[in-house]
Amino acid sequence: MATSFDEHERSMWAGKATAFERSVGDLCAYPTDQLLDAADVGNGCRVLDVGTGTGTVAARAVGRGAAVVAVDAEPSMLDVVRRRVPEAEVRQAVLPDLPFSDGCFDAAVSNFVINHVGDPAATIAALRRVVRRGGRIAVTIWPYPQPPAQSLWRQVFDAAGAQRPTEMLALPEDKDFARTEDGLSGLLREAGLDDVRCAVVSWVHRVDPEDWWSGPANGIGMAGFMMRSQSPSVIARIRREYDRAIAVHLDGDGLLALPAAALLASGTV
Repeated sequence: MATSFDEHERSMWAGKATAFERSVGDLCAYPTDQLLDAADVGNGCRVLDVGTGTGTVAARAVGRGAAVVAVDAEPSMLDVVRRRVPEAEVRQAVLPDLPFSDGCFDAAVSNFVINHVGDPAATIAALRRVVRRGGRIAVTIWPYPQPPAQSLWRQVFDAAGAQRPTEMLALPEDKDFARTEDGLSGLLREAGLDDVRCAVVSWVHRVDPEDWWSGPANGIGMAGFMMRSQSPSVIARIRREYDRAIAVHLDGDGLLALPAAALLASGTV
């Protein structure tokens, strides 16, 4: 059942496929191979890619010889996946309601999706339901404390005096979990998964400064929601603070070099 948090997330991502690809698509793509390795996705594996976005994980799984079913709640994302990964079966689905029978997949993967649902535990339980006994589930989330790739925006908004909109939603305490190795591992164990493993994946994300700015400027994620709630004068201040903050992260070819990290957890059904 969709919660108010889910509805809030759906509205934020509506029609955002192109903006997502330009701004954070490459950032989210980085742990794809580790994610598929953790779920034992290979030739002949029937895998469900939940929250496929623009299909990066689905495409990589197809390249490994897997039979892929890719689902997402956002139609603009699915349009991209149908063009990009014609070999995949592409369907719309809103977590935690997955329109599949019990145990019909060998594996399920979810790349940076658990942090966007109103009931993370119910989502993991839904993945467990559709994966066969002995199959693997692997998920990624953004950690807390945030690395510079994410925390940069909080610093910029604070320096610009941006006000947090009152309608921003957070998970209820009874649905939330710690964005740490222990917190994510616990979420998987509580869903009944065995052989749970969790590790930090770290890298340096290199991106054009204008592409990085384009994410919040086009309403991507919570930073985008923050940006769009500000007045034009505050947005101008945010841009000035952004230009000041990124100076220390620019490398010799003018790209940003931002330390990034993800939590990658997996378990056996």
